[in-house]
Amino acid sequence: MFLASRSDIGRKRDENQDRVRCGFLGENISLSVVCDGMGGALSGGVASEEAINIIYQRISAGFRPEADPNSIRNLMLTAVHAANTIVYEKSKEDIEKNGMGTTCVAALVCGKHCYVVNVGDSRCYLMTEGKIMQVTTDHTYVRMLYEQGLIAEDEMKTHQMRSVITRAVGVEADLEVDYFEFEPEGNFTLLLCSDGLSNYCSNEIIYGFVFGKNLDHAVTDLINYANEQGGRDNITAALVAN
Repeated sequence: MFLASRSDIGRKRDENQDRVRCGFLGENISLSVVCDGMGGALSGGVASEEAINIIYQRISAGFRPEADPNSIRNLMLTAVHAANTIVYEKSKEDIEKNGMGTTCVAALVCGKHCYVVNVGDSRCYLMTEGKIMQVTTDHTYVRMLYEQGLIAEDEMKTHQMRSVITRAVGVEADLEVDYFEFEPEGNFTLLLCSDGLSNYCSNEIIYGFVFGKNLDHAVTDLINYANEQGGRDNITAALVAN
């Protein structure tokens, strides 16, 4: 198993509020987490830093190689809910941090078994031979409009409300977290990324830069591409390949 990750401030922002953390929990077992903070002043960075540390630490400390899928599901969901509680409480301690929050996408890969959780619009993509698909569903206002049939798919990228997310860690006391579990056939690569990357990269661009390539080079190529297209947001990517 191979891992690579990188976060970049982009070309327009004064601060990088994205966070990424990847590591091995055992032989052929990895955990990767990406968070994209939101909030005024430095609050977004506070939210993403708190969330990524809590989520990574709770999953890595609670994981057991012999755990069954249901136990892993509960572990990952509990970790995100714990982060939500702590970020939410911190947002109420300081008026300047009120309303802060963060997206989150995390992937635990055990051999070929993949377990993914997400909140917000940070994404997980799965690449296999000749194919790429978005595993997660964006929790955004435009996605909601599209699912209700109020706008067309091609309008989502240009809609004036495209950056409004409908779920985030730490914004409200209660949180709904999406969970996915799958086992790809053959060689596969997972990409976890913030919207600073996905807003600029089509599926074809991602696949061309990533699948079958050196992961360190692939992460750099993706971030360079997003910057070349404008780099108006922080850009973060994590790659896992078997």
